Amino acid sequence: MALYSAAAAVLAGLERGEGGLKRLVYNSGFPHVRQLYALVSETLRYASVLEKLLDGAALLQAEKKLAPQLAKVLVYDLLFGKGLKCGGRWKALARRHRARLEAELARMKVRYKVSRNEDLLAPEKAVSAAGEWARAGRAASAGSSGGLCLTCLAPAASQVPRYIRVNTLKTCVDDVIDFFKRQGFTYLGKAASVEELKSLSGKKFLLDLHLPELLVFPSQTDLHDNLLYISGHIILQDKASCLPAFLLGPVAGSHVIDACAAPGNKTSHLAAILKNKGQIFAFDVDPKRVATMNTLLTRAGVTGCQLAQQDFLTVDPRDPRYSRVTHILLDPSCSGSGMVTRGPGEEAAPSAERLQALAGFQRRVLNHALSFPALQRLVYSTCSLHQEENEDVVQAVLQEWGSAFRLVNAFPSWPCRGLAAFSGAESCLRASPAETLTHGFFVAVLERCQEGAATPSCLPAAAKENPQLGERTEPGAAPRKRKKKKQRVK
Repeated sequence: MALYSAAAAVLAGLERGEGGLKRLVYNSGFPHVRQLYALVSETLRYASVLEKLLDGAALLQAEKKLAPQLAKVLVYDLLFGKGLKCGGRWKALARRHRARLEAELARMKVRYKVSRNEDLLAPEKAVSAAGEWARAGRAASAGSSGGLCLTCLAPAASQVPRYIRVNTLKTCVDDVIDFFKRQGFTYLGKAASVEELKSLSGKKFLLDLHLPELLVFPSQTDLHDNLLYISGHIILQDKASCLPAFLLGPVAGSHVIDACAAPGNKTSHLAAILKNKGQIFAFDVDPKRVATMNTLLTRAGVTGCQLAQQDFLTVDPRDPRYSRVTHILLDPSCSGSGMVTRGPGEEAAPSAERLQALAGFQRRVLNHALSFPALQRLVYSTCSLHQEENEDVVQAVLQEWGSAFRLVNAFPSWPCRGLAAFSGAESCLRASPAETLTHGFFVAVLERCQEGAATPSCLPAAAKENPQLGERTEPGAAPRKRKKKKQRVK
């Protein structure tokens, strides 16, 4: 299915209420899901502007067989995107009306007294933000949002930078920096504060202040067509999404489970931490998502990973195949309320019943994960802002297990901590657009208690057992030089 037709089909599905944006994209059958997701997201962001353009240029009246959803996608890419680099007959159709559409866009700018395309979004952004705050307020007053952090719902999507994780299975940080410098980007060194990330603009980029293999670019930087991305040398992954694998930190040779693995970014991160030495068992129940994950992991150069289309709750912890599993990454289905790129059809404030159902599932899957006999360390994470899915789940499960497991004080210098729902909740991490310039996220690190054990370490196991990897866990640690460089990108 061609890109524009696939994007139009996703937009039509959203309008019919067939599901959320992410689910419809992954179920579309289109092979390049990131490209499709980006196009649909941007088309939705410009939706009100596109509707005015279509009306003013009378495009749908002139082309009666052209569906409105397809028209929006074509006009977005023609005027605001990549200029219709593909599309076949649809490209020809849209270009026939290019002069009329550009004239209407110019009239809109004069009418609204703006000079840039992005400035046309300002009124719509304000309305969207007001609606978001109103929904959050209603949910809070009704008692359905529990621990919802209203600060995290501030309209901050535009200020979240573009993060790229250097895939150390194929290259190293220094080589990637050199590559971007040759492409005309300006490297500003390692960031000293979150404020520095906010000030990025143009073709400037930084090394992240917390994670040593993460580079930070301005939010509107599009790298989907970049050679490094296409070849798997870099992974486009939000900073908060990098925390779970980083904090799990298994040493090379470990056996690890990624319980709800698709689309596979965290799995590839685990493989990089393991240096492809050891074994990863990755589970997901959706066949299309498993296929997508297989493509991503192959491109990233991941080996030693067994993919299984299976519900993790049906996996037998006593199966001999998992007798050596010491680390589990658990990122279960959640409300997704922390994702700043939500579109129509994605929940902003799920009902109390929906939250209760999600939390019940999350407790079951966390309990199941803790039952693996050799387990030593587990990371539980969600992209949710709701206390019911985060601190409440961790508290309930820890109470069920008594003194068998304990919370680790993970990443002590991370600025945004867990809500004080119970004693020790401050050991958990939260992330938000307003405070950490990331998507909204929650992370808790659990370790098995040993008799006579000392206070749990804040470092991942990899750092405790390998002094060189200890640098990874220090906030802002610089990437260590590699003695032998891997595939240098020309």
